Amino acid sequence: MASSCGVNRRAVTWVLLPDTQGYAEKHPEILHSQIEWIAEHAAEIDFVMQQGDLTDDNNEEQWAVVRSAFSKLDGKVPYLLAVGNHDMGSRPGIFADIRNTEMFNKTFPAETMSQLPGFGGLFEEGKMENAWYQFRKGKQEWLLLTLEFGPRESVLRWANEIVAQNPHKTVILNTHSYMYSDSTRQGVNDSWRPQDYGIGKDSLDDRVNDGEQTWTKLVKMHPNIRFVFSGHVLNSGVGTLISINDYGFPVYQFLANYQGGVKGSVNEGNGYLRIVTYDPRDNLLSVKTYSPWIDAAHPGEDHNFTIRHVKLR
Repeated sequence: MASSCGVNRRAVTWVLLPDTQGYAEKHPEILHSQIEWIAEHAAEIDFVMQQGDLTDDNNEEQWAVVRSAFSKLDGKVPYLLAVGNHDMGSRPGIFADIRNTEMFNKTFPAETMSQLPGFGGLFEEGKMENAWYQFRKGKQEWLLLTLEFGPRESVLRWANEIVAQNPHKTVILNTHSYMYSDSTRQGVNDSWRPQDYGIGKDSLDDRVNDGEQTWTKLVKMHPNIRFVFSGHVLNSGVGTLISINDYGFPVYQFLANYQGGVKGSVNEGNGYLRIVTYDPRDNLLSVKTYSPWIDAAHPGEDHNFTIRHVKLR
């Protein structure tokens, strides 16, 4: 694979950056190599999505690394960020015992982030962990939703409203925890569910939801939600699932994670990112996994593939 996305002006190209926590803690140079590569290929990339666990310990040093890297995209490529379990908690190194995202919102303040291209709106004023974005490519309009780790009942209700209010837009859901490594949605008896953390004790409107619950309460209920991207899960760190929603349309759901703890991981992920391209003329979805750090494609078949006959409407 060349170190370029490959110019295809009719296609839509997204870059996915899952779980950067190991880079923030141990290898900031690898994160910077990813971001610099994206900036160099800005003309070929329509949107960048990060899948959460930006940091490992939710401390000021690691957030400074992340902010320094992503600031290189400001004004060049639209991007959104997700909050993972390692990005919230009562204090550094304590993960998701409570839903405290103060450091994330201090690092990426809403008043600044809302001025960047594509921004649409927020669930809570001044908090970026639940937000929506939009962009247009040719005749196709897109809406991107990024949701918190273990989205609350109130967040899912808000997301349903946003999607329903934009029926003409094709929707992408970006969140930290959704798919599992056996190519199913994360659910009961799977490891690393949001319910396994302190926030899992919350109730009523604050009750958390795993991947299967998010599918049932949000994703499958709308004809225009067509893609879901997530990270978080270890084991193989990869999963792909195509499910049919309530309207008879396919929903393309993907797990990608390369962090330390994933089988075969080197250097906390070795700089792998995903390049996802949708070509509306040929109805093809291409997934490629590439590392700017080592300038090489991922060798695994599960990381480089094409889905044919993609149906958006």
